[in-house]
Amino acid sequence: MGNKIRRALVSVFDKDGIVDLCGALMARKIEILSSGGTAKLLRDAGIPVVAVAEYTGSPEMLEGRVKTLHPRIHGGILAVRSNPGHMRDLEAHGIGAIDLVVVNLYPFEKTAATEGIGLADVVEMIDIGGPTMVRAAAKNHRDVGIVVDPADYAAVAAQIREHGALDAETRLALAVKAFRHTSSYDHAVQAFLARVQPDGEIRVGPGELTERLQIKYEKVQDLRYGENPHQAAAFYRDPACTLPSVARARQLQGKELSFNNILDFDAALGLAAEFRGLACAIIKHGNPCGTALGEEPVVAFQRALQCDPVSAFGGVIAFNRRVDGRAAAAIAEHFFEGVIAPDFDAEAREALARKKNVRLLETGGLTGFRRSGHDLRRVAGGLLVQDWDTVKESVRESRVVTARAPGEEEWQALEFAWVVCKNVKSNAIVYAAPGRTLAIGAGQMSRVDSARIGVQKARESLAGCAMASDAFFPFRDGIDAAAEAGVRAVVQPGGSIRDEEVVAAADEHGIAMVFTGRRHFRH
Repeated sequence: MGNKIRRALVSVFDKDGIVDLCGALMARKIEILSSGGTAKLLRDAGIPVVAVAEYTGSPEMLEGRVKTLHPRIHGGILAVRSNPGHMRDLEAHGIGAIDLVVVNLYPFEKTAATEGIGLADVVEMIDIGGPTMVRAAAKNHRDVGIVVDPADYAAVAAQIREHGALDAETRLALAVKAFRHTSSYDHAVQAFLARVQPDGEIRVGPGELTERLQIKYEKVQDLRYGENPHQAAAFYRDPACTLPSVARARQLQGKELSFNNILDFDAALGLAAEFRGLACAIIKHGNPCGTALGEEPVVAFQRALQCDPVSAFGGVIAFNRRVDGRAAAAIAEHFFEGVIAPDFDAEAREALARKKNVRLLETGGLTGFRRSGHDLRRVAGGLLVQDWDTVKESVRESRVVTARAPGEEEWQALEFAWVVCKNVKSNAIVYAAPGRTLAIGAGQMSRVDSARIGVQKARESLAGCAMASDAFFPFRDGIDAAAEAGVRAVVQPGGSIRDEEVVAAADEHGIAMVFTGRRHFRH
């Protein structure tokens, strides 16, 4: 154990649990320094405190901007107890040692995220004294305990009750957490200020990509291994994102999530959430095996499974609506790694409980689903950063480039195919009827091979179907292959130097074709 704690400084914005912690300090006759709302709360609870202004002999000033920035505070925190010179300085200036600092900071991120907030109000939430005390105490963690997280109060209080001090391991762990806390805080401040315009207006959105990139994520769990058993892995989440996601989902049953499960669940959820109507998406190795709409979950699932049941074996399923008992019973007839959905009713839980290894993830409503931040991908020695591909085109407003325009059913099929296509790895080809996929060709090095593989995998006739391509056709051979399979309408970005040749091929075959003007590669 370290030196006995004789004096503590307590100044917190989040006051949850602080009375109980200070009750443990009072029981040990530890002097408590405090100020402002914290001091009032503690006094009202019957806990004696010494006001910081009284202790320093210097009043608060600048409307509270200066309270703890004083040698009696920082000298007491930073003095190394084993250094005779430090201790002589304390004695010479009448400064007492401060052995425990309990501080959490102004809610900068929450304030900055408030709709319609002004720059001046956000700037006032940039804490100065708090981070300074946190860093000072964490630097001197061999002698001083620093507590920034209310979740640690119970463990800290237990040690103080028993020993009157904190052990070295605890002080070090708290110091690490403290520096992580101030680093995250500073990152939030700089990210906000990067959005501020010279006239004081606050730009909406994440702002420009900055010269230096700082990433802050918190660990959700260690994973048994990565993509393969010889690779160590863990799962982290963005603490600033509270929207529905795999990272925020609640696991209701099943084996632990694996690295590959998480990737597939994320892809499945992202695809299902793109549709307004009730949708089901089945994903295997990051690609859709089938996607469909339905008037009820079981219908959407059965239509999605019909596309490619062989590839779907061992995949994951996503719904954008509640899963009911009928859908769950149908799912239980097959082997899947897991299901992710807003929620599951009691009958669904009962039906799937018999498949105890199947992972069930509950996200809550997907109304606010969107990918936050940026898409990050590592390469050797570097990091690629881009916006997420969240743009949605209105396929019906695309440019018709052939002599024949799509009919109503063809438009419906094209709209559906285009949404699925942007969620398939490039080169991507999707064959679809209205509201369901018929076949998918994914991830080939040539587009015509993707088109042909999709045809080969089809389990029913493609006559009269629509086809979507995530990028332009460089040659007419892809259209020739589509026509041979019975495709009657095509949606693609356009933009090839051979567009005229490709359009001419579509006209030869009586195929309606539209250009969206935007590609959707997914590498």
